[in-house]
Amino acid sequence: MKKKTIKWIVALIIIAVVLGVVFFVKGAKSANKELVIRTHVVGSYTVENTVTATGTIEPVETVEVGTQVSGKVETIYVDYNSVVKKGDLLAELDKLTLNESVSRAQANLTSSESQLKYAKLTYERTKQLYEANAATLADYEAAQNTYTQAQMSMKNAKAQYDQARVDLGYADIFSPIDGVVLDRAVEVGQTVAASFSTPTLFTLANDLTRMQVEANVDEADIGQVKLNQRVTFTVDAYPEDVFNGTVNQIRMKPTTTSNVVTYTVIIDAPNPDQKLFPGMTASVTIVTEEETGLAAPAEAFSFTPSEQIMKEMMKNAERPSDNNMGRPEPPFGGKPEMMQERPRFNEGERPTMIWIKKGSNIMPRPVKTGMSDGAYKIIESGVNEGDSVVLSAQYVVKEAAKKTGENPFMPGPPGRNRNNRNNNRGGAPQGGPGPR
Repeated sequence: MKKKTIKWIVALIIIAVVLGVVFFVKGAKSANKELVIRTHVVGSYTVENTVTATGTIEPVETVEVGTQVSGKVETIYVDYNSVVKKGDLLAELDKLTLNESVSRAQANLTSSESQLKYAKLTYERTKQLYEANAATLADYEAAQNTYTQAQMSMKNAKAQYDQARVDLGYADIFSPIDGVVLDRAVEVGQTVAASFSTPTLFTLANDLTRMQVEANVDEADIGQVKLNQRVTFTVDAYPEDVFNGTVNQIRMKPTTTSNVVTYTVIIDAPNPDQKLFPGMTASVTIVTEEETGLAAPAEAFSFTPSEQIMKEMMKNAERPSDNNMGRPEPPFGGKPEMMQERPRFNEGERPTMIWIKKGSNIMPRPVKTGMSDGAYKIIESGVNEGDSVVLSAQYVVKEAAKKTGENPFMPGPPGRNRNNRNNNRGGAPQGGPGPR
């Protein structure tokens, strides 16, 4: 009987020792951890929703200059990149054949004029004789018909002469606009034939200080694109430069390539420095929506403190702090002034809840939100500029917290002086990019 009693006593002692060790280890581990709160200071930020596309840079106005007559190129007065004015002579064709055509037409015209004079005199004499009954009706009608044919021949010869002179004028190629020569498609001595179509000799751009981007926008995104929307784009030639533009036109004609439907969007692109060249490939970003205001990172709206953290906050609230002169601080934002910051919601509108850090406590705050770009979300009401919104709150080992500085979950930059690390564990702004 005594042996059984001794065994029970020994067993109870062992259990007590084990429990004591467990609680001691657990308490030691808890004592070796601390609560680290990552926050973000609310500030002004611009949220943008965008559509991306690729396109090519082209002049606003391009004119192809050709010739309406065939011939050999005799002289060229301009070259690539030449600046020309409207009416400037660009090139001349060989005029020998054209001058001969003018001479033949002039000879035909002179002959027609002579025939017309003779036919007119014959008609007038025959008419007088017919009226005096000295000529037959057949003679009169024959003279009248010859006179009419001579008139038609005269008009035909005059038209041929005028056409020959016009063709001679086409041998001089003039610039139709003020601009720059982008392309020269002929050489001196080359023969151009204008029998079936007008050959292109030069390509002129009106003004290279004003360019346009012809962007191919996917059919899934074209519904978001509107006129006068702001556009930014880059080109490979200047990877560090960002160019600005405005949506000027949305063309409804679709383009299908490999079963992918796109629509052409014309974007006005000022080019005062003439850095942009025709044909460059542009990476386009069209800003379809934007809103500027107070904003917080998206992760702040998905944060909810764990039960353990809430208990810790309750304990902190029960202990007097230096700020309240010995009085317990209300837990989770029970201060009367916090009630004045609540936003007003319309009927049926549900508020969004975030957590604000005040001193050593965190407190829930209903807010009214606006646009979001996935990384940040606009807060229309419910917070003030400078408020610290909670991004995360976790218990970490103290040594780990010391090594990681402000953000215990991200490594510090290399070469950082340990003495300069900020071990602010009270929830000063930590982690996450600042507002733009």
